[in-house]
Amino acid sequence: MKKLKIITGITWAFAGLVLMFILFPGMNNMSRSASKLPFMKINPNYTGGVVAKEIVEASCTLDIRRPVFDGLIKERKTGFVQIDWRGAVPDNIVDTIDYDLDEIPDFVITIDRIKPVTSINAVNSKVLDVGVSTPTSYGWAVRVNLRK
Repeated sequence: MKKLKIITGITWAFAGLVLMFILFPGMNNMSRSASKLPFMKINPNYTGGVVAKEIVEASCTLDIRRPVFDGLIKERKTGFVQIDWRGAVPDNIVDTIDYDLDEIPDFVITIDRIKPVTSINAVNSKVLDVGVSTPTSYGWAVRVNLRK
């Protein structure tokens, strides 16, 4: 019985090794096709969410994204909204933001890109503070923490 278990284990390991050598060259194509499946999406906690409103000006585009409250199992009590400035971003930014698109301003954000210093003046009680304010490859991005 002991020899049978050893032979079965060695056979199983050898079969796995052969299968790995057969599938390894095709892994790149399989992963590329799997990433294009409709249910495969990047988590909004990493991307900042879907763009809800885009304001295009002469030299700069302002993208206001949808608020993100995603958690592992259910929505969290706190989240964020990401604001992106793309293009030729000025050194001093002062913008009034309506993140929930109800035509009532929610906060005023002031950014000095030279220092860099970011401040926020909350009008809506759901707006907490600035989570992240950073230069990006496309301009500048700010994440404002929110309460649900």
